Amino acid sequence: MTNIEWRGVAIALGAGFGGALIALQLGLPAAALLGSTLAVTLVSFLRLRPAVPDLLRDVGFCVIGVSLGSGVTPDIWSDVARWPLSIAMLALTVLAVLLSCGLVLRLIFGADTPTSLLATSPGALSYTLSLASDRGVDLRFVMVLQSLRLLLITIFLPPLIGYAGGGEGAAPHANLPHLAYGEGIVLLAATFVLGAVMARLRSPAPFILAGLLISGGAHAAGLVSGRLADPLTFFGFSVTGAVIGARFAGITRAELKRLSLAGVASTGVAVAISVLGGFAVSRMLDLPFGQVWVSFAPGGVEGMSSMALALGYDPVYVATHHVFRILLLIVILPVLIGVFSRKR
Repeated sequence: MTNIEWRGVAIALGAGFGGALIALQLGLPAAALLGSTLAVTLVSFLRLRPAVPDLLRDVGFCVIGVSLGSGVTPDIWSDVARWPLSIAMLALTVLAVLLSCGLVLRLIFGADTPTSLLATSPGALSYTLSLASDRGVDLRFVMVLQSLRLLLITIFLPPLIGYAGGGEGAAPHANLPHLAYGEGIVLLAATFVLGAVMARLRSPAPFILAGLLISGGAHAAGLVSGRLADPLTFFGFSVTGAVIGARFAGITRAELKRLSLAGVASTGVAVAISVLGGFAVSRMLDLPFGQVWVSFAPGGVEGMSSMALALGYDPVYVATHHVFRILLLIVILPVLIGVFSRKR
């Protein structure tokens, strides 16, 4: 890398880890993730151009994936049997978010149909941007609104869940013993290898999913028991927050000002719909509202999975729903764009 690129990496990591430590000292919810996101977003707005290399990003995601898998228990299959209704409600919620938020952007902010759908897609960012590029839509519009959505949800969801009383009595992951560093390194190395293969196969969230499969399988089989050491978990959360914040690098203040109202409006509608869907499922299945809300929230799988861990919710439930949401979006986005474009 050039000196300029190294400078961007140093800025991202310095701000990310510094912000995470400050948030941890302040006792904020999801402290490492929230503190890192805020700090790196701030330096992005200051035009310091933070950057997180792909390799470091993938290692951080491996940590999150392995941590997710540590929540697997021998009772997992009896728990999964309760989820089909939840996943069906999630599908309806995703469709409602796309149609409602797309309508808001078209009627109030003048976006065309493909741009409005891609700008409000609740997840699958890299896939959404590739679709936007292929179809010649306003990439900056899509990128700014997607980045604002991730930032707003990452910042405001933890305190909102706490205010709603959703965090009570749901911290099984935090009570697990720590894995030995050797065991943790083996799990991370195996996750990285499988994640790299899955990335070549264009799997959604490959390193998160790989960690869930490997760590979850090892825990379910009784080969290991426990969670990664706190410094490793802190590293994964902080890097994930830096990745979210660095997405604002290169976005001008004029672009942000012009599109911020559209981003806040569409995110507000998406969050409201996810609240309604999450509340309904929590009542029907007698699950913690906060856990279901994090699972239904239109955030990125990495950020929401990290948040689930930080808030003490069932990580397997949350990750399963977010991975399903990504797969669903990959299937339905081109279909919806084609259908609504033909109606014009």
